[in-house]
Amino acid sequence: MTRTYLARRPLARRLLPGALLVFAFGWIVAIPETLPAQEAAALPEVGEFDFGKMWTFEYPPVEHFGSTYGVDATPEWFERIRMAALRIPGCSASFVSPHGLVVTNHHCARGAIAGVTRDGESLLDDGFYAASLDEERRIPNYYADQLLAALDVTDELEAGLEAAGGDPNAARGDVLAAIQDRILADYDDDARVQFVDLYNGGRTSAYVIRRYTDVRLVAAVELQLGFFGGDPDNFTYPRYALDYTFYRVYGDDGEPLETDHWFRWGNGVEAGEPIFMVGNPGPTNRLLTVAQLEYQRDHLVPGRKAFFETRLGALRDAYAADPETGEQLGLRNRAFSLSNSLKAYTGRLSALQDPDILARKQAAEVALVADASASGIESARVEELLFAMAEVQEQQRELGAAMNAFYRIGDPTYGSRALLRGIRALQLRGAEAAGSPAEEVSQYREALTDIGDHPADLEEDLLALRMRDLERFLGDDALVDAALDGRSAEGAATVLLQGSVLAGQADATAAVEGDGVPAADPIVALAERLLPRVVAYQQAAAGLASRESALAAELGRLRFDVYGTRIAPDATSSPRITDGVVQGYGYNGTQAPTHTTLFGVYDRFYSHQGTSDEWLLPDRWLPVPEGLDLSTRLNFVSTTDSYGGNSGSPALTRDLEIVGLNFDRNIEGLSRDFIYLPEQGRNVMVDVRAIRHTLDVVYDADRIVLEIDTGEMVATEAEADRVRGAGGG
Repeated sequence: MTRTYLARRPLARRLLPGALLVFAFGWIVAIPETLPAQEAAALPEVGEFDFGKMWTFEYPPVEHFGSTYGVDATPEWFERIRMAALRIPGCSASFVSPHGLVVTNHHCARGAIAGVTRDGESLLDDGFYAASLDEERRIPNYYADQLLAALDVTDELEAGLEAAGGDPNAARGDVLAAIQDRILADYDDDARVQFVDLYNGGRTSAYVIRRYTDVRLVAAVELQLGFFGGDPDNFTYPRYALDYTFYRVYGDDGEPLETDHWFRWGNGVEAGEPIFMVGNPGPTNRLLTVAQLEYQRDHLVPGRKAFFETRLGALRDAYAADPETGEQLGLRNRAFSLSNSLKAYTGRLSALQDPDILARKQAAEVALVADASASGIESARVEELLFAMAEVQEQQRELGAAMNAFYRIGDPTYGSRALLRGIRALQLRGAEAAGSPAEEVSQYREALTDIGDHPADLEEDLLALRMRDLERFLGDDALVDAALDGRSAEGAATVLLQGSVLAGQADATAAVEGDGVPAADPIVALAERLLPRVVAYQQAAAGLASRESALAAELGRLRFDVYGTRIAPDATSSPRITDGVVQGYGYNGTQAPTHTTLFGVYDRFYSHQGTSDEWLLPDRWLPVPEGLDLSTRLNFVSTTDSYGGNSGSPALTRDLEIVGLNFDRNIEGLSRDFIYLPEQGRNVMVDVRAIRHTLDVVYDADRIVLEIDTGEMVATEAEADRVRGAGGG
């Protein structure tokens, strides 16, 4: 048989000369040993750090830091970093005083700020400052994780699986539990272990974590400053955002946590100086094969981009129609999240469509085969794995339309809640028909009646968008014909909602508590048509995902055997440390400076005045507050390797003073999902000089300024005023 994948992209451009194999008509045929010089010359060189510099603490880059920056990276140096850094929900943070004071980004704290807002307040818009310890507000359902240890347990895991015998997948849980028990024997009762697979499953690490659950809001700037420039400036530079928030971690005794590990407040850095950044970057795709990247380019990423685009429009329309209700339902925060994802996926798609990036990934596959052979590893096995992975991608392509048509179906946040009720109604009906225990039936009933309402117009828009997804991706299909019934997506949504008792929570609850949801309810009928197709897709996709995961793990093990820790693993939302230098770059025919200043805030405000709300300033910023030095450095860029999840990551000097907070990447850095290109890609940080200066001059937060300056915590703002006044602060 012929492989469409090989026809689409010739194998000779992927694999090693002298070890090339072509599958044709079911036979393996060797091709000539010498790769044509023209084709060999067309492959670019593989960059030393194409796979990035997201180093792990279990494999610390001691030699690299020493030879590149002259840093004496001792175990104690890494421990200070590891213990002062924190992971918070979705982001990173760090201790900046011995009394549990924590700094992170404002955009990381938006949900927390909303969570402590009381009736009559609008803390997102107005900002917040606790003038005393008693006024610091505990954030519900929040946490901060501290990394106590990072341990490679791969050999212990494999030995345990071998001793257990039988199916390793079945034994894995028991073996990991035994490893966890061994590790925790050396720690206090409040420690926990998280197991993380690295190198696509080629290695396994155990992270020992202490979780703090009493985290309180101390100070937050206004949203207009924290997200200054809004969506237009997102993922761009030069930038002028004051993206910071302060928390405090409290101990079990209800008192501020006393810690020996914290970062001293620095005085900034200048062009050419090295910095080190620690945080929790979200999952990247740098170790994917070219076949996997091509599948993402053609199906997954365009589908996700379309989803975010359409749902973002619906959320924005709903918020604009009724801001008060939108604020109560968190629509603005949801829109921020979608907007961020949309811009990120736009950058990913651009990277995947860049032939130079794919050529470098192809060259890396060629190099892997060559280097495996040179390392005494059978290169034919690497080739077989690459071919097998390509076959899986071909099969996934056949499911691509269903994947995008059904993406996040039943999601209560970005999907139709009426449709979700229809799915729950079918589950309830099935449980009742099967004679399930009363408790189980009751759980299904509650799952249906607990689903709240979207605003009516938003619900109709989201249901119409799902209909449009079916039409767009499935095309001429019996499911589409039945769902639309000759109507437009919008018309079908209107008719379905008008005729269903599941359109709203009150009617749905009344039906469930009365005679039940009618069998002929149009939303239930739609769910009945959808579910078999969705389940069939999910089962097929799960099988392919399992096969893909197994192949990726074996490739990961081989890659680790060849390169060891010289290649950093993909990010996994687990703690990483990265390095770079403060450096501007060329863009749009000009030069981006290393730093921007507070002057830029007012330039953007006055330049856009009357044309856009994204650059408006709160009242306290107008006129320019007395004493505000507009030449203060505000944002800066460096070549450190950051990604989503690194928001709030502290940027550190070699002496481990904090000099900035990572909050973004530039548009040129969005390719970092797949490859690290430091030529123009930059991470964007807020300078600690701007944080301290605005705390002091604009927000009059002497209590925090005193603590970051001296490490001294006082109970009230008045006391801080006296201490700073006596010391001339």
